[in-house]
Amino acid sequence: MTFYETVFVARQELSAAQVETLAATMTDILATGQGEVTKTEFCGLRTLAYSIKKNRKGHYVLFNIQAPSAAVKEMERQMRLNEDILRFLTIKVDTLDPEPSALMQTKQNRDRRYEGLGGHEEYRPYEGGRE
Repeated sequence: MTFYETVFVARQELSAAQVETLAATMTDILATGQGEVTKTEFCGLRTLAYSIKKNRKGHYVLFNIQAPSAAVKEMERQMRLNEDILRFLTIKVDTLDPEPSALMQTKQNRDRRYEGLGGHEEYRPYEGGRE
């Protein structure tokens, strides 16, 4: 079977539960085509670079997929028909990455940025090479 990564953006008016239901629907479509989703990441509600269909924000979801191309084509067809999905992108990859995606890594790094300070040291931002 072939490996794919798919990212889709859902409308901002949807709740988190509705986005999870939408992702489960797409997973079921792949399962009917003898495919499987090995990883699902809900990246949350994020600001879009430009408005799409009058939406300024969108719920991002990432799938790692192991499926035949016919199953992926059917999933993409269903995504085109679904009004709740603003955009999607599917790419073919050589191997599936089990690590968190770049979107999730930046979110985790942002949360850990101040852990090492422990309240004792003062945070000093980089000052551009001044000594």
